[in-house]
Amino acid sequence: MTGWTGPGGDGTTTGCLAMFPGQGSQRPGMAKHLLDAHPSARQLFARADEILGLPLSQICASGTAAELARTEITQPAIATTSLAVWELLRSAGYRPAVTAGHSLGEYPALVAAGVLSLESALRLVRLRGQLMGEVAREVPGAMAAVLGLPAQKVLAACGSTEGLGLGLVQVANYNEPLQTVISGHAYAVEVAGKAALAAGADQVVPLAVGAPFHCSLMASVEEEFTEALAAHPFADPVLPVISSVTGTYVGSGEEARELLRRQLTGPVRWVEVLRTAARHPVGAYTEIGPGRVLSGLARRTLGEARTRSTGDPRRLTALHAELAPQKWQEPVAS
Repeated sequence: MTGWTGPGGDGTTTGCLAMFPGQGSQRPGMAKHLLDAHPSARQLFARADEILGLPLSQICASGTAAELARTEITQPAIATTSLAVWELLRSAGYRPAVTAGHSLGEYPALVAAGVLSLESALRLVRLRGQLMGEVAREVPGAMAAVLGLPAQKVLAACGSTEGLGLGLVQVANYNEPLQTVISGHAYAVEVAGKAALAAGADQVVPLAVGAPFHCSLMASVEEEFTEALAAHPFADPVLPVISSVTGTYVGSGEEARELLRRQLTGPVRWVEVLRTAARHPVGAYTEIGPGRVLSGLARRTLGEARTRSTGDPRRLTALHAELAPQKWQEPVAS
């Protein structure tokens, strides 16, 4: 595969991973700087507004935290903001070696890799958020991040609740070696969190999310979402993309479709995504969209990872300025 130099233009042929964030990265005003300063961002948001029949431009520029917290709004808002940043960087010459997205972020990653069109991705993300919101209204679910405990011990803490009649709790995200997210029925998550603390976890942090994502509670909406996936075309990747479901490369458009189905109930294997990218080899990691969560995960998982984020005007402007042709050159394919 062909690699590209990462930010900084050091003349190496080390590739760059384009990382697209998931739910939880939203914040009020997250796209205001894009809409104020960049015509291409305004055009992309206008298309998104028209496709979805939602005032995403307004919500992402001046909406309240409460508006953005609604899962059916959060997901298309983050995806559109990320894709607006992607288009800005791409037009300036940014050419990553690999793409990947954390949960929801897999949709803009697939757009960047040529698998999904903008319209298909936004329509699917909108429906995904609506269906997940339905689960949240019907099930007293919760999620919590377990910090400072290896994943195997977190799995054991979840297993300790089985047979107690507390409901379901499962691992939802393998975010970094010592940060694992659990998801399920609210009381089961609480009890598993206490078991994790007893096993040596530093902290268990409840997450302010709209639904118990990435666990079997989402199976109730899987059939409807599978039908929606079947109605949209999926092309084979033109750029390598790593699935957050498997932590390995997506081989075809049809495989990408199946992985998005599995993503509803399966855990996010972000540690494996990063380790797969590092074997590519990747030495630069660019977070494309709001927030800096993925940049932190990359540094803590890989140690010397060279990361850049683009979630605010200063960071985006700095990276955009570095994308001069002489600093971003395609090396000879190996």
